[in-house]
Amino acid sequence: MRFDEMIFDTHTHLNVEEFAGREEEELALAADMGVTQMNIVGFDKPTIECALKLVDQYEQLYATIGWHPTEAGTYTEEVETYLLDKLKHPKVIALGEIGLDYHWMTAPKEVQEQVFRRQIQLSKEMDLPFVVHTRDALEDTYDIIKSEGVGPRGGIMHSFSGSLDWAEKFVELGMTISFSGVVTFKKATDIQEAAKELPLDKMLVETDAPYLAPVPKRGRENKTAYTRYVVDFIADLRGMTTEELATVTTANAKRIFGLES
Repeated sequence: MRFDEMIFDTHTHLNVEEFAGREEEELALAADMGVTQMNIVGFDKPTIECALKLVDQYEQLYATIGWHPTEAGTYTEEVETYLLDKLKHPKVIALGEIGLDYHWMTAPKEVQEQVFRRQIQLSKEMDLPFVVHTRDALEDTYDIIKSEGVGPRGGIMHSFSGSLDWAEKFVELGMTISFSGVVTFKKATDIQEAAKELPLDKMLVETDAPYLAPVPKRGRENKTAYTRYVVDFIADLRGMTTEELATVTTANAKRIFGLES
């Protein structure tokens, strides 16, 4: 099925080693499944460099770059100078993924918080939306975003895995909620309720490929093409057609990322 308005995968890692040398193949498969625009997220120097190389090569690709919470312990003035330079690239559309990760705990909470706050500030200075990674840290993530404030360009809760109540709280702060393949998992009833009930203009879709493959590909390598399964699933939840949901979520992505023109 091909659409007039195609699907926008707002968060994928086509820039990681798993896809090296297979980018053309991945983009072709994505196009076949109606996924024709994507946001490549770089989270450390190697993945940032690769993301920028890919967006220079392919018209349909854009980049988001930032310092991941699992890398927070390596954030320095030199890193910040590097980020500020790379954020000026014309196809960089957001700063991220930034946030808190209490699962891996590769840096103390205080360090993660400091780096998270600093990058929210940078996103405002650079007039970019920011993209949030949060794992086992929803409450602290909420408190930090609330205290720092969301700038006019807004922010995105990437691969959201909370309840409808949490989703609404983040939306009230000025955030948009992005749903990955996790929404298709059988036991993800809280996330499914959020995807069903949130206002349509507050929703995005993504894969986080090569991680978190949706049903019916769960347990395998995820691909940006599989955004289609996320759209199919949420459309069914909401009683919409795939095309209707694709149109809305793509329009949302273009608005948030400043790509409407």
